[in-house]
Amino acid sequence: MKYYKYKTLQGDTFDIIALDFYKDEKKASEIIKVNPQYADLLIFDAGVELKIPILNNSAPSSLPPWKR
Repeated sequence: MKYYKYKTLQGDTFDIIALDFYKDEKKASEIIKVNPQYADLLIFDAGVELKIPILNNSAPSSLPPWKR
């Protein structure tokens, strides 16, 4: 499976990250599946590296370059 690497910002949550990447906070479960070691975290500290699965061929164009 292909994925993006993403370093969290202070205060990130799985649903916020899913909303940023997929424009759908309900897809947070897809991110949790590939990052099970963080499944019990509600709010991230800055600098945690997560894998963000690529669910389609491209990142939303509205994402800033450091999140693509």
